Amino acid sequence: MKLVYADEKGQVFDSEKWIGLGRSGDMIVELLEDELIPLPEGATLVGLPHTRPIGLNVRTGQMEKLPENMQAVGALLPQGYTRLAIPGYVKTDKTQKLPLFGYTAVVWKDGEFYVAASKSDDPQRWNPLNCDRRELRVQVDRLLAKYPDNRLYRHLSNCALGYECLTAANTFLQRWEGAVPVSYSCNAGCFGCISEQPDDSGFPAPQTRMNFRPTVDEVEQIMLEHLQTPDAIISFGQGCEGEPSTQAAIIVEAMRRVRSKTSNGYININTNAGLTDHIRAIVDAGLDLMRVSTISAMDDHYNAYYKPRGYSLANVERSLRYAADKGVYTSINYLVFPGVTDREEEMEAMIGFARRTGLRLIQMRNLNIDPESYLELIPPPQGEVYGMKQMLDIFREELPDVVIGSYTRVPPAAGKV
Repeated sequence: MKLVYADEKGQVFDSEKWIGLGRSGDMIVELLEDELIPLPEGATLVGLPHTRPIGLNVRTGQMEKLPENMQAVGALLPQGYTRLAIPGYVKTDKTQKLPLFGYTAVVWKDGEFYVAASKSDDPQRWNPLNCDRRELRVQVDRLLAKYPDNRLYRHLSNCALGYECLTAANTFLQRWEGAVPVSYSCNAGCFGCISEQPDDSGFPAPQTRMNFRPTVDEVEQIMLEHLQTPDAIISFGQGCEGEPSTQAAIIVEAMRRVRSKTSNGYININTNAGLTDHIRAIVDAGLDLMRVSTISAMDDHYNAYYKPRGYSLANVERSLRYAADKGVYTSINYLVFPGVTDREEEMEAMIGFARRTGLRLIQMRNLNIDPESYLELIPPPQGEVYGMKQMLDIFREELPDVVIGSYTRVPPAAGKV
C-alpha cells in the first residue's frame, strides 16, 4: 500500500519509500486490507493544502513526516460510500483550515488507487455521469418558460446548472428525488453549514442560501410537476436553504393543495426536527418520509456542532417518535467521522436513540469539515474507539430492523407503489 502524495504543482505520485497511513480522529493508524476498496467511479483526488503526509518508512518501519515539498492527498467519495479513515497528515500551518469536504485516505495498490471506504448503498442514481447535461439544459429552459414568474424554478436552475446539484437537476428532469427549498432562515448555527457561515469562521460556504420566501403557489407548482409518477419523491430541506420547518405554514398549505389533486409519489422533509409543533403539523398534513439531520445522540456533542436555537435533542427525539407513530418512514442523515462516530459512547447513545424513536433507516453521510477544527469543537472521547468498519457491523447486529444506507428511499412493500 504505497503512500500517495502531491508535489507543489498539484501532480499526484506514489512512493516506493513509504507505506500509506490514515487517521482516526487525531490518531495515525495503519490501513488494513479489508478496509480498502478500489477508487470508486466519480471519486476525485485532491491535495490538502498546508499539510505534510505521514507515512510508514518501508526500510525502518517508523512513522515519518515526508519532506516539506510533499502535500497530503485525499479522495472525495461519491455518495453511497462511507469513509473509514481520513488521510494521514500533519498541518504545516495550524491557522489554515481545509475547505468543507470529506477527505478520505487513499493509497496506491496493485496498480491502481484504493481508498479506505465501504460501499453503503447503490450509487447508480446519484452518479453524476447519469445526469445528461444537455438534456438538463433543455428541461431547465422548458420549465423556466412554462413558469416564468416562479422564483423557485429560477433559484433551482442555478443549483442544477451552476452547483451541479443532482437533487435540483432531478427537479427539472422530473425523476427520482427532486428539490423544493422553502426557507432562508434557520434555528441552528451548524458549525459546518454549507450555505451560510459567519464572516470570521474561516470556512467559505461552498454555495449560496436562498434569500426569499416562496409563495404557496410557487411551491405547489414544483410539487405537482414532480409528483407525476408513483415512485417520485419531492423533498423540502436542501443544502441551499435553512430549516424548512420554519416555513411550516407554507409547507402545510402546499401539501394540502397537492394531495387534493394527486396521490402520486412521496413527500419528504429533510429537517433538524427541532420545532416539534411545526413537525407535527407537517406530519398531520400528509407527510410520507422524514429524514432528520444529526451528528450525535449525545447532547454535548450535538449542541457543540448544531448550536440549536430554542430547541434541544429531546425535541428532535419527540419529533421522530411522533412521525414514526403516525406511519411516516423515518430516517436520520447521520454525519459520520472516523475516530468520533465509532467511539464506544457514541455508538451506545445512537443505538438507544434509534430504538426509542422507531427509526427505519440510517443514512451514513461523510462529514465535510476541517478535521482539526471539528476535533477541537467536540467533547473528548470517553471510551474505546472501535473503527468505522466494526461500527457498521455493530449497528447491523444491534439494529436488525434498521436499514443502513445512504439515500432517502420509498417505504418497502407497505408503501403506495
